Amino acid sequence: MNKPQTTEEIPAVRRIREQLFSFSDPSYKAFHGKLMPTVPKDRLIGVRTPIIRALAKNLRGSQDALLFMAELPHRYYEEDNLHACLIEGITDYEACIKELMRFLPWIDNWATCDMLSPKIFKKHLTQLEKECFLWLESSDTYTVRFGIKMLMTYFLEEHFLEEYPDRVASIRSREYYINMMIAWYFATALAKQYDRILPYLTEGKLPLFVHNKTIQKAVESNRISISQKEFLKTLRKRA
Repeated sequence: MNKPQTTEEIPAVRRIREQLFSFSDPSYKAFHGKLMPTVPKDRLIGVRTPIIRALAKNLRGSQDALLFMAELPHRYYEEDNLHACLIEGITDYEACIKELMRFLPWIDNWATCDMLSPKIFKKHLTQLEKECFLWLESSDTYTVRFGIKMLMTYFLEEHFLEEYPDRVASIRSREYYINMMIAWYFATALAKQYDRILPYLTEGKLPLFVHNKTIQKAVESNRISISQKEFLKTLRKRA
C-alpha cells in the first residue's frame, strides 16, 4: 500500500491525508481506478465514498477543514472528493459559489464532478441559473460538465424553460465527458419533458454521437414508457 507522502505541508493537510490512507482498500483502488482513465494511478488511495462523506461530516466547520480547503491543488483523488463533500455542506450560497469557483478548475475526472451537488443551490435557483450559463462557457471540461449537471438537477421540472435545453444543445465539444453529460441531460429531459425535448432528436439538433447516446440512455431508463422507447429506437442514426 502506498504511504502518505511527507512534504512541508501544514499539519492539518497531513492529518487529513493520514486519515484517508488509514481507510485505503487496495482492491477497491484497483477496481475504481479502471473506471477513471483520466486519473493517474499514483493519485489514488482507494477510499470508498461513504467513508469520505463521513469524514467530511466530522470535519465540517473545523479549522482543519478550512486549512485543507485552502490548499489547492490536492495531491490525491480522494482529497478532491473530500473537498467536494465539504463544499456540499456550505450553507451560505455566496460562500459556496466562491469555493466552487476555486475548486472546479482542478477537477480532472467525472466521478468527483458528478458527486458534487451543494444542497444550498435549491434555495437560490435564480442566482444558480446565471452561474450555470457561465459554467457552460468555460474552457474546463469538468466545469462545463458540472454546469450541465446542475441544469439537469434543478431545471427540468417546475422551473423548466426551453432556453435551457437550447443552451445545452448548442455546446460543441470533442471532449468525451462533456458529450456524455449532454446525452445524460437529454435522456433525463425526455423522461421529464418528453414532448418538449423530442424535437431535438426528430429535427437533428444534436451531434451524431450525442444523438445516439441520448437514445441509448433513454431506452435504458425505467422512466421512459415502452412505446416511447420503441419510437426513439427508430430515430437512431448511422455515421
